[in-house]
Amino acid sequence: MTELTEVAGVLSRADDAFVCGHVMPDGDALGSALALGWALERLGKRVTVASPDPVPELYAFLPGVERLVTDGAGLSGHTTFVMVDCSVPARLGVYEEALKAGSIGLVVNIDHHQPAGGAMSSLSFIDPGAAATGEIVFDLIELLGVPLTRDPATCLYTAIVTDTGSFQYESTGAGTHRRAARLIEAGVSVAEVNSRLYEQKPLAGLLLLQRALGGLTFAAGGRIAYMSVTLADLAAVGARDEHTEGLINYARFVRGVEVAVLFRETEPGRFKVGLRSKHRVDVQAVAALFGGGGHTRAAGCLLEGTLDRVRDILLAAVERVVAG
Repeated sequence: MTELTEVAGVLSRADDAFVCGHVMPDGDALGSALALGWALERLGKRVTVASPDPVPELYAFLPGVERLVTDGAGLSGHTTFVMVDCSVPARLGVYEEALKAGSIGLVVNIDHHQPAGGAMSSLSFIDPGAAATGEIVFDLIELLGVPLTRDPATCLYTAIVTDTGSFQYESTGAGTHRRAARLIEAGVSVAEVNSRLYEQKPLAGLLLLQRALGGLTFAAGGRIAYMSVTLADLAAVGARDEHTEGLINYARFVRGVEVAVLFRETEPGRFKVGLRSKHRVDVQAVAALFGGGGHTRAAGCLLEGTLDRVRDILLAAVERVVAG
């Protein structure tokens, strides 16, 4: 198994790095990529930081976000490709084909998700025990010998706080809090980050929440709660796909619910299904049945068909697990 010290050594010797997160970027992917890109630049590397999709408005406050390449460009001339929080190439979006073309000499994969197959990396460091990829990048930057300052620390704190549900998920450990403390010591304003993430919601997002909660439905005697967001719902309130972030938690909050499900239409007849559990159900195993993945308590998959059909198939699988 690859050690993180080996990854640090390889990146230290590289002349350049193209650092990229996954499609539909979240706080962990963006924060980790920006912080790692910053550290490698401090070591004198030629660095491009990219995202396959545009940055959601929620994360526009991240230091360095304006430098992100999001149009599929920027890869030319790079010999080292670093996948961050993106265990499978399919989640690289517009950059997957460029990676397959074979012009890159070295592909490094840094993640806390176990790949479901199809990995193309030359060197991987996967730690499913990490609460966020931001934790791994924190350790990697330390191994690279680059002292953290306020801006990259803010990126890493955002990565960790968002992927741990504000330190609420069971993946949160003592090491998570120790790293967070170090980041605060480096200059992170906890109040400012939390305000940006949780206290400045656009009206469209709240109107979308209203519509989603209006369709909140229960199954398996109240142990399963599910909601749906269609393209029509988004259009009705002027919302974008990014405004669905966090909606699933409202179904999970209900007392007695073990598994929460959000069916989100991303294209006509194509649904991204989010799964969250509280205590005992391994939703990653459910997602894997449909070619998805994630973590024990948080996972997802993609399904095609009508909403009714997708819902029936997925809920039947969840009910079998809940009843087991």
